[in-house]
Amino acid sequence: MLGDLVEHGTESELGGMRDALRSFGMPFHPVIGNHDYLSDTDRSAWNKMFPRRLNYAFMHRGWQFIALDSTQGTRWKETRIQPATFQWLDNELPRLDRAAPTVAFTHFPLGDGVRYRPLNADDLLARLVDFNLVAVLSGHWHGFTERRRDPAVLTTNCCCAVSRGNHDGSSAKGYFLCTATADGLQRQSVEVKPG
Repeated sequence: MLGDLVEHGTESELGGMRDALRSFGMPFHPVIGNHDYLSDTDRSAWNKMFPRRLNYAFMHRGWQFIALDSTQGTRWKETRIQPATFQWLDNELPRLDRAAPTVAFTHFPLGDGVRYRPLNADDLLARLVDFNLVAVLSGHWHGFTERRRDPAVLTTNCCCAVSRGNHDGSSAKGYFLCTATADGLQRQSVEVKPG
């Protein structure tokens, strides 16, 4: 879940989304988006509904996943990834497996030239250069983008928000279903019909 799970960051919105995700009966791993804040400095509802879900890592079937908070409160453009994320990375990266196929996921897009990319995105990507980084999956930009930073592919998905239009002018709504295999990360686009 790549952030902006809700519109206004309230406890009732986030609690409803958490309960909906739990109803699928499988693990889910969110990162915070700018709409998941109550205000520029208040993410208390997020912290309550999704504890320990700002910066974290986990392994799944030999793949390593790194969830990173790329937000700057409710700001939506010309943002900077905050020092707490870099501090977490600097502390945790020595403990992670550099050889394992790795997927990082963020709210703000990290691909070169993608609109709304944080001004210091390169500082974050530089910290992952010695890892077997296969993909970076990001949200915020309502439209599909794909950039390469060999060997990694950095993408944003077409938007699944039914109350907002796509930034790229397309009408497609949906999400990627990603499958990690020995051959790499496979993406399948799944269309969502509003209504």
